Amino acid sequence: MTSRTQLNGRTALVTGGSRGIGAATARRLAREGADVAVTYVHGKDAAEAVVRDVRALGRRAVALRADAADASEAADAVRRAAEELGGLDVLVNNAAVGLLAPLEDLSPADVDRVLAVNVRGMFLAARAAAALLPDGGRIITVGSCVTARVPGPGATLYAMSKSAVTGLTKALARELAGRGVTANVVHPGPTDTDMNPADGPYAADQAAITALGRYGTAEEVASMVAFLAGPEAAYVTGAEFSVDGGYAA
Repeated sequence: MTSRTQLNGRTALVTGGSRGIGAATARRLAREGADVAVTYVHGKDAAEAVVRDVRALGRRAVALRADAADASEAADAVRRAAEELGGLDVLVNNAAVGLLAPLEDLSPADVDRVLAVNVRGMFLAARAAAALLPDGGRIITVGSCVTARVPGPGATLYAMSKSAVTGLTKALARELAGRGVTANVVHPGPTDTDMNPADGPYAADQAAITALGRYGTAEEVASMVAFLAGPEAAYVTGAEFSVDGGYAA
């Protein structure tokens, strides 16, 4: 899908880049030639491991502690990344929390936390990036397959929060089009990460819903992000891309 040097000279921030899809994306962007910053909250060691991997590829890298639930930190992380890397060309808005529970078990604090990270944090990061991105910059948000199909109870809060980023993406595409800045959203299906392992207790049921009958890998999702970050996607904006093995088919 992409050449190995399509992002040479570009800089990227991957929020929540210490593990899972975020870590795979940071490594993939570095392989494509980008310098990369990643944010983390608790996984400092994991984030530093991603930094080492990126630097081993000959690219610059930095790990920044930032909690997307904190309004000031969500925006400040974007500015700090630009300062560390000497500019910012790509924002991968990935940091999110997952909380599955019956409606009656969700507390106001649960609602506030999920919306703070998955909606407000993504909005604030995108707004901060919009002020820094050059013409032709990229904003890529990681959504979820539950925006197209909710397979069972317990996902109301999470699905609501992830659905919001689709609206954010389409509005950003209109707002930033004059500068050639694109905004797109990638919806992963069941993906093998430490938060939702392919050998977990609910994995068989999730895999069975997909047309391909298996979990995806973080690297498969990262490949779509890398494409959208590159020059071949210059005419792609306001769009949703499902990397879900046919989950929503």
